[in-house]
Amino acid sequence: MTFRPEAFEDFMEIFDASAPKIRAFAGCEHLELWQDQQYPNILTTHSHWTGPEALEQYRRSDLFKQTWAKTKPLFAAPPLAYSNHELRSAEAISTGDQQI
Repeated sequence: MTFRPEAFEDFMEIFDASAPKIRAFAGCEHLELWQDQQYPNILTTHSHWTGPEALEQYRRSDLFKQTWAKTKPLFAAPPLAYSNHELRSAEAISTGDQQI
């Protein structure tokens, strides 16, 4: 997410207030906020969910809608969202035990 520099602190307040509620949401296993090293107004939320259904349930929730309504006006560029799954575990890479 790329924020307008003057809106950065506003987003931090929103995130700090919302994060405990998101972490407590059914299916959320992990939530972090990452900052780009070169461009400090570019942030990424990194979360782990029990599955795609749990993430989708969160995205349909009032909590998401309320948080998004406050966050959306702060962007300097359209946000990007990605859902990923593990392709190679760290353990498999270190041991060379990869399935093809």
